[in-house]
Amino acid sequence: MRFWRSPALTASGLTDPGRRMRAVATGLLLAMATLYLVSRLLIDSYPLFGWTRAFAEAAMVGGLADWFAVTALFRRPMGLPIPHTAIIPENKDRIGSALAQFVRDNFLTPSVVARRMRQADIATAVGGFLARPAAAGRMRQGASRLFASVFEGLDQERLGGMVRSLVAERLDRLDIAPLVGRGLQAAIAEDRHVPLLSGIIIWAGRTLDANEQLIRDMIHERANALLRLTGLDETIANAILKGLQKMLADMAADPHHQLRAKGEEALAQLAHDLQHDPATRAKAEAFKQSILANPAISQWIDSIWEQGRRALLAAAHDPDAAVAGRMGDMLRQLGLAIGSNGSLKSAINRFARRAVVGLAASYGDGIVRLISDTVAGWDARTVSGRIEQAVGRDLQFIRINGTLVGGLVGLALHAIDRLL
Repeated sequence: MRFWRSPALTASGLTDPGRRMRAVATGLLLAMATLYLVSRLLIDSYPLFGWTRAFAEAAMVGGLADWFAVTALFRRPMGLPIPHTAIIPENKDRIGSALAQFVRDNFLTPSVVARRMRQADIATAVGGFLARPAAAGRMRQGASRLFASVFEGLDQERLGGMVRSLVAERLDRLDIAPLVGRGLQAAIAEDRHVPLLSGIIIWAGRTLDANEQLIRDMIHERANALLRLTGLDETIANAILKGLQKMLADMAADPHHQLRAKGEEALAQLAHDLQHDPATRAKAEAFKQSILANPAISQWIDSIWEQGRRALLAAAHDPDAAVAGRMGDMLRQLGLAIGSNGSLKSAINRFARRAVVGLAASYGDGIVRLISDTVAGWDARTVSGRIEQAVGRDLQFIRINGTLVGGLVGLALHAIDRLL
């Protein structure tokens, strides 16, 4: 409401515009009193002043009556303990309860909220905001400051522990064998496994070259004395190494090599077993559990959480930089997708409706109590002052109108009296 941001109240409860209108209303009442006295003095000499006297007399009655009515709303007129005056201060608790009930019946009832939310297109607003963030810079800055303040105020250790537990729980529940099997099967069907096989072959060749002396030493140690004496162990080692190197080179150069085909068959069988063989699936699950039990994985999850937390805070503190880079491009693409995809917009709007209706159903009573308790906690003078400040000019117009209308009624009655 506008009056929450208005200038400070004066001692009378009105701001400067309200005081000016109050002075005008009071001045008009005094003018009518002066006109009445002048007419009373001159009526014997100038009978036409009877009309002026009738107008002024009735205007004073109307002005005084409306002054009393307006004043009685907020305080006791002239401080007198007249019954049914100071209506707002005396009934502020009942007014707060009625206001809270009005808000609940018209805004917080789930059926009312659902009906109003059916007319709201939240998805279009969100899509437009994401697609054109520069057009809503002030809103983005305010939302970013709010997010940063809330996020920094949370218990980071507890929140991080919750995130780590959630990630670990999700990984533990994940049935990884069928997932890997389907992925491997799809990769084989689209020949995306070929680079993998080529990489394995290249890695095997490099490993063989790097461990050539180790292989020679193994052959030398296992050869008998005769082979070592005649030097045949060295010949055998050279032959084995040369044969392995030639085989790996041929496999790398020929995509249809027989051994590569055997490797593809083995991968296809592995993809099938991961999806359908209980023993293979059990081995994959045991392998997954051993990895999750490794302290390095726990540290990796911690690092992911910390990096994500820092990135979110950095984006919140500098939203302009966040929407200017790759993240900004992603958000704009998301906004365009929401704006052009009817089914996605319907899903977002349906989710928003359910969320808001759920909030109204869960917290409507709490909001009503908050309004009622807040008004009940105000002192009577604060309530009167704020309401009078909100409608102060209109209240003084009531007094002005009452004065003028009363005068016109007085003229009409005087005219009827003269006619009769």
